[in-house]
Amino acid sequence: MPTNPVSILLIDDDDIEAEMVERSLRKARIANDVYRARDGEQGLELLRGENGRTVPNPIMVLLDLNMPRMSGLEFLDIIRQDEKLKGTVVFVLTTSNDERDKIEAYSRFVSGYIVKSSAGPQFTQLIDMIEHFWKVVEFPEA
Repeated sequence: MPTNPVSILLIDDDDIEAEMVERSLRKARIANDVYRARDGEQGLELLRGENGRTVPNPIMVLLDLNMPRMSGLEFLDIIRQDEKLKGTVVFVLTTSNDERDKIEAYSRFVSGYIVKSSAGPQFTQLIDMIEHFWKVVEFPEA
C-alpha cells in the first residue's frame, strides 16, 4: 500500500455522472479524498494550487473528454507540456466510444480509457481496478 494516500481528482461537467462515480467510490469503501472539477480549466487550477484550492499529491485524475470551456484532450495537452504536471496519472472516464478519441487519449499517455456506458453493471469492477492500481503502483513522493 502506498505511503501517501492517493488523492482522486474527478474532472467531469455532468453532476449525475460525477455523483455516480463518487457514490461508487464510497460504496467500495475507498476512503481516498475525492476532489471535483467541472471542466479542464478548473482541473488545472486545482492541480496548480490556484485560487487558494489544491489537491494533495500523489494524484490520480479521472477525466471526462466532452466538457465545456476546455475539453479533456485540451486538458491533457496542457498537463503533458507542464514540467510539474506531465507525469500525472490520468484515466479517461467518458461517454465517447469513438475510436479517434481513444487514439488521441492514448497518444497523450493516459493510463486507461473507460467508456461509462460499457462500465454499466460492471462499474464496481472499474472502481476495484482503480483501487488496485493505486495500491500496487508506486508514486513518487513529489
